[in-house]
Amino acid sequence: MKKIIILITILALAACKSDSKNEQLDLKNASWQQIETEALGKTVNMMMWAGDPKINDYMKNYVAPAVKEKYDIDLEISSGQGNTIVQLLMTEMQAGKDGNVDMMWINGETFYQLRQINGLHGPFVDQLPNSQFVDLDNPFIGKDFQEPIEGMEAPWGNVQMTLIYDSEKTDQLPQSREELLAFAKANPNKFTFDNQFTGLTFMKALLIDIAGGEQALAGDFNEKKYGKYSKALWAYLRELKPYLWKKGETFPEDVAQMHQLFASGELLMTMSNNDAEVDNKINEGLFPESARAYVPEFGTIQNSHYLGIAKNAVDKAAAMAVINFMISPEAQLKKQNPEVWGDGTVLDLDKLPGDFKTKFQNIPARKYAPKRSEIQKNALQELAPEYMIRLAEDFRKEIING
Repeated sequence: MKKIIILITILALAACKSDSKNEQLDLKNASWQQIETEALGKTVNMMMWAGDPKINDYMKNYVAPAVKEKYDIDLEISSGQGNTIVQLLMTEMQAGKDGNVDMMWINGETFYQLRQINGLHGPFVDQLPNSQFVDLDNPFIGKDFQEPIEGMEAPWGNVQMTLIYDSEKTDQLPQSREELLAFAKANPNKFTFDNQFTGLTFMKALLIDIAGGEQALAGDFNEKKYGKYSKALWAYLRELKPYLWKKGETFPEDVAQMHQLFASGELLMTMSNNDAEVDNKINEGLFPESARAYVPEFGTIQNSHYLGIAKNAVDKAAAMAVINFMISPEAQLKKQNPEVWGDGTVLDLDKLPGDFKTKFQNIPARKYAPKRSEIQKNALQELAPEYMIRLAEDFRKEIING
């Protein structure tokens, strides 16, 4: 983080240099028609997490062909997220190079870090015609980890974390921290969480519960509050640790490994940041049909994910055209279908043209996941990004190596 801060000024100058080199059109003052014309026939390189087959299929076999047909744009997708994106842009901008990536799938601390290094193009969201349908007044969408997006990234999807269990094996679902601890003690080696994004999101919900609710940690990062409540969190996790999978001596590397352990019966629960994912995994044949998902009464994080454009992107206009399609009612409708991806929309259904509201309301219902309306009451807003950064650092120190 210190390295990032030190390089901000240098990178800002490099970013300005990159802007002047790459732009063929004054995007800030261009009409949408001019932007679409500029986008024609270009290649857009997108970097995104590529760990889910349904998401990959949606991008490869729906979005890419659609923008090819609409704009003759070749959408090239590469795998990468978080620090990979930040480090790549830092290196390129420091060297004054054109970007290898035009647009990225981001949120949270990645958005925060990219803004710290002035690595994002924008604001651009208001220029997208389909942004008129986005529910930006919704704090779960208009803010990313407590930070107003200010047009620097376009909302793409909205999800809420759930815990996934097998209804034939588990009938008493833990609803509180105390009940979760008792559940782990009664079922040693059958519960855990990963040490990446999903596990950290789970820990944030525990931290909020310990603090007394989301309002206790709302707003900017507070060192004093973090010190007080994280101390209680580490004490709780130390008590839980001996009963975790492999006695807490190791943790799954990611949620995909969690899912595999659950599918094989090694774990009684797994987790997902997508409240509809249990349907996806049952449809894929990975989870048994008796799998279900729920949100404990202490709540889980609901957040949104976004699309950003690199400051040194070669084809910003084409990236804008792709993003405008990806937030269109037709693309969002397709994405929300549980058989396709099941990702929650960021659109305000009351603003949609024609019969799109009816189409959204008629999307095939989830069969195994809870209805969003049922879990919304236990939705917690994301914390400021520094909380996640600190939790990641201190979890390793206090629990993994503690």
